[in-house]
Amino acid sequence: MRILHLECNMGASGDMLMSSLLELHPDPEGFIQRLNGLEIPGVTVQANSAVKCGIIGTQIVVTVNGAEEGSGDIFHEHNHEQNHEHNHAHEHHHHGMPEVGHIIGHLNIPTGVKNDARAVYSLIAEAESHVHGKPVDQVHFHEVGTMDAIADIVGVCLLMEELKPEQILASPVHVGSGNVRCAHGILPVPAPATAHILKDVPVYGGMIRGELCTPTGAALLKHFCSEFSPMPVMKVQKIGYGMGKKDFEIANSVRAFLGET
Repeated sequence: MRILHLECNMGASGDMLMSSLLELHPDPEGFIQRLNGLEIPGVTVQANSAVKCGIIGTQIVVTVNGAEEGSGDIFHEHNHEQNHEHNHAHEHHHHGMPEVGHIIGHLNIPTGVKNDARAVYSLIAEAESHVHGKPVDQVHFHEVGTMDAIADIVGVCLLMEELKPEQILASPVHVGSGNVRCAHGILPVPAPATAHILKDVPVYGGMIRGELCTPTGAALLKHFCSEFSPMPVMKVQKIGYGMGKKDFEIANSVRAFLGET
């Protein structure tokens, strides 16, 4: 059986997962060209080499209208004041689930990939709805964060489709510790939406201070992984290193193992 095992010792984000899976793909450059060819509004995806603690891997950078998304917090309340570090030009451009569904629905990707992407986004929207006490149809996302997340989610769903693992497993998820600054102020790690998505998933904190698992990373793991356990006995054929943006004393990467049991 063809197995994919994701090592989440440093948590997971959408871009880290996409980077690690891209390293397993037989044609990474061609894949990035096709992803950019989907023309997700305003989005450009780049795969760069990155080194963490001396180990080389891939780091995905998503830019939206030339701006790189910095925050993992993509929720935006309708009446929320723009007092955080955010481009005021985006003030009136917020997306809810219908808009996200519309964008995904119009991409030139297989139906199964669209369904996966919508399901992942629904997990995020449900978590935000629960945390903020708003109906799902009133959940709005930051524009840049939305497009950034759509690129990550569609990229991961498409890679899963093309790598065709028969079973997807992940290690227990390291969520980090301390606090994270987001649109609403300073919140504990894991951020409430991430914590909600990761219910029933084995997680742990640790010495690392910072947010290691983002809502997008959590939703992708929750949707695709049938089990969260240490690596099973398997013959590994390929290993991918997906590098995070931050630097810690431990190599900040998701490691993906593709092989056979």
